[in-house]
Amino acid sequence: MIKGGRFIMEYYQEIRQYVGHRPLILPGAVVIIQNEFNEILLQERKPGLFGLPGGLMDIGESLEETASRVVLEETGLFISELNLCHVFSGPDYYFKIDNGDEFYSVTVVYRTNSFTGTLQANEEETLSLGFYSIDSLPTQLLASNKFFLKKCLDF
Repeated sequence: MIKGGRFIMEYYQEIRQYVGHRPLILPGAVVIIQNEFNEILLQERKPGLFGLPGGLMDIGESLEETASRVVLEETGLFISELNLCHVFSGPDYYFKIDNGDEFYSVTVVYRTNSFTGTLQANEEETLSLGFYSIDSLPTQLLASNKFFLKKCLDF
């Protein structure tokens, strides 16, 4: 991540220097943002997968602060009135990625329809941003995010 023209190492990357590929517990948040038409904001991420705006917690943040920060970074929107939807954790959220890193994800899902600002994609992580009807979600939607939507929106 680059802040103020300098590289800032993410917390989990720092920890990886000490633990190597061993499993970590990574807390994070995603946000279901709905507009006045009940459409859901999705981020097309490189390499073309769609997902909810979200990311990992930084040191000293609350999960609400994490949600607000990552939404602003990824979409340019300021959010408020976050409503806790669900916390996803446990053995079903264990991942081993291609480089050998292992982690257990603890994902807090929030919902809001209270936001201001203009959609602006973060070019480092995002190909496009858009609101989608629940009836016409992209087929490349991340499976975990589809599950989050089903659990939180009862569709």
